Amino acid sequence: MKNNILHIIDGLPGGGAERVVLTLAGEMARRGHDVTVASLRKQCDYPIPEGVHLLLVEDTYQGPFKRQTEIRRRARQLDQALRQHYGARRVDLAVSHLPKTDRIVVACPFLDEAWLCLHCAIEAGQLQDKHGLKRWIKQRQLIHTYSGRKLITVCQAMQDDVLACGIQPKEMQAIYNPFNFDAIREQAQQPCRYDGQPFLLHIGRFNIQKRHDRLLEAFRLSGYPGKLVLLGQGSEQDTQGLKALATRLAIQDRVIFEGFKTNPFSYMRAAEALILSSDYEGLGMVLIEALICGTPLISTRCPFGPEEIMTGPLARGLCAMTVESLAEAIQRVIADPPRIDAHNLERFTLDQGVDNYLALANR
Repeated sequence: MKNNILHIIDGLPGGGAERVVLTLAGEMARRGHDVTVASLRKQCDYPIPEGVHLLLVEDTYQGPFKRQTEIRRRARQLDQALRQHYGARRVDLAVSHLPKTDRIVVACPFLDEAWLCLHCAIEAGQLQDKHGLKRWIKQRQLIHTYSGRKLITVCQAMQDDVLACGIQPKEMQAIYNPFNFDAIREQAQQPCRYDGQPFLLHIGRFNIQKRHDRLLEAFRLSGYPGKLVLLGQGSEQDTQGLKALATRLAIQDRVIFEGFKTNPFSYMRAAEALILSSDYEGLGMVLIEALICGTPLISTRCPFGPEEIMTGPLARGLCAMTVESLAEAIQRVIADPPRIDAHNLERFTLDQGVDNYLALANR
């Protein structure tokens, strides 16, 4: 049965959620479904998969109350664009991705039956740094956005987080992000400029959630003799701040800023270990991708994904969210890399993930 499937996202810069959307869309299109990705920003750092329609719904308003009227205005723009795009056709499955997109989608009449996919923790990600009245206002906004709606969480533990924030969803499903194992392993075999050199790898945007400060300090404290390669991008201020920290720690010659890479998998395959130093995540996609490439993991026990991924022998790579504990985990995993059980990765296959999403459409 051919379905009309729609994914809506704030934009397609080089991030994990964006890669998930295009992976899902590409496989759904390959299976013969009519798939559209509606992007609310022009930026696109990834190639659009074959057979996927890209619908750009860009906001060009520059009036005096741009921020105050943004959600309603952009919801009207999206509603108009989708009605024109689909005409008399119905949408069998619509999925919104990322918090700002969710707020716009909830205000869009055309999408009153859309699923909202939560890629990251709510309490730690959206409420942790807010206090008093600001926290109360933000929590009311979250309850208004997500209560009474159909939600997808990218790991099981996130469902407790949703309920703890006072959100009462209409329905909630946990669906792991899907991964194209064959494509990842094929790309992993491409040459890496650090082949044959000892290095640790971190992949992620330069923002406070990823805690690059903790990563750099733990790298120095661990005494690891090789390099630390950072794949990611951020603002000029964030990038220069990290470079200044590396200089203060006297590790600037061993910390390599590689920028964003459309193929991070060759780096994963070549690295001695992949490190996640975050304060919070949704699933922690890079952990699964590294395992597919056969690379050991080191990660903080941040909410929520790492402990669902790093089970059995892999749990030796988990640590507390401190510099000292992360440094000890580096020493522990490098000295005795844990065995990777391929059977444990089956729940993350592309077929399994796409089947779970299509089941929502076929209901």
